Amino acid sequence: MAYCYEFKGFVPVVPEETYVHPQAVLIGNVILGKECYIGPGASLRGDFGKIVIGDGANVQDNCIIHTFPGRDAVVETDGHIGHGAILHGCIVGQNALVGMNAVIMDGVELGAESIVGAQAFVRGETVIPPRSMVVGAPAKVIREVSEKEVAWKTRGTAEYQQLARDCLAGLKPVEPLREVETDRPDMAPSGVVSIQEARQQTS
Repeated sequence: MAYCYEFKGFVPVVPEETYVHPQAVLIGNVILGKECYIGPGASLRGDFGKIVIGDGANVQDNCIIHTFPGRDAVVETDGHIGHGAILHGCIVGQNALVGMNAVIMDGVELGAESIVGAQAFVRGETVIPPRSMVVGAPAKVIREVSEKEVAWKTRGTAEYQQLARDCLAGLKPVEPLREVETDRPDMAPSGVVSIQEARQQTS
């Protein structure tokens, strides 16, 4: 795996059920959970401190995760890290979302099911309660996240969990076509349901 690098005896851990794009980079003490998705251009650099990505979490294109010595960087189960976000020495709680190009600094504890808006800057050592909507630079909690927003976020994460399965099953390098086929189909609508939705359907 060209994207994985041993450092000081630490080898990244990638379960079979997890997808890491070949253009992502994992260095050193990086531990991924099951059914994760790590997108192209993501850099998880566990050379100073440990990086842990929980089951079902996703780290999208061009994200950076790093930390200082003696401090872990953690994305808990079902965490959702949007394109271009930077996490440094922080904890992202279960089923929380970090928006595109947001920056989360050292010592931040982002509560479960919270949402950080795109381009937010969360200052170091900030503790954010569960289900908080966080926006701005510097970021502030503006209100509580609604049930509808939690369901929307959970559904989006389920899409990435399915994407990980689809990529493991069928993503492959190819030569590009020179023109569009006359019978090229439309992308199929999503049939993915989140774990939360599945429980509601069976209750």
